[in-house]
Amino acid sequence: MYKLYGYFSLAMSHLTKYSFGASSAIITCLAFIIGLSHSSNPKLSIVGSLLVIAIADNISDSLGIHIYQESDLKQQRVVRISTVLNFLTRIGVILVFIALVLVLPLNLAIVFSVVWGLSLLGVLSYYISREQKVNPYIAILMHVGIAVVVIIISYWLSMWIASFFSTL
Repeated sequence: MYKLYGYFSLAMSHLTKYSFGASSAIITCLAFIIGLSHSSNPKLSIVGSLLVIAIADNISDSLGIHIYQESDLKQQRVVRISTVLNFLTRIGVILVFIALVLVLPLNLAIVFSVVWGLSLLGVLSYYISREQKVNPYIAILMHVGIAVVVIIISYWLSMWIASFFSTL
């Protein structure tokens, strides 16, 4: 049990190396899941979009982080580790969302995705705020609040697009 706690503590001490990847993947996946849930073939649309995000957007973000850290004159080893951890974190988070959409009926997949995504974002926000010695509840409220705003905008945008194209 102590060994497991040691690994968890080590992982939490390196939050900055994968926090961007996790938060970005969570918010992007939730936006796509909600936004595409009213398409003509929602499961296909959602899974296809999440796979594209897992590869193309993930490589793009990882490269952006890599270039930013190189320009910040960080050590090459740190830059490589951050890039790889960001990539793997995003892939892992996105694969869980894909699994939820594939395994569950769509309505349940949406609910489970939102609950899981916001919970994961809350836990991540809690540990980051503790590491930075700021009020964790304010950080959680702010980060989860932003995610909820993105979800709401994605929902209304999908409704607007659906109504716009149904009149054509």
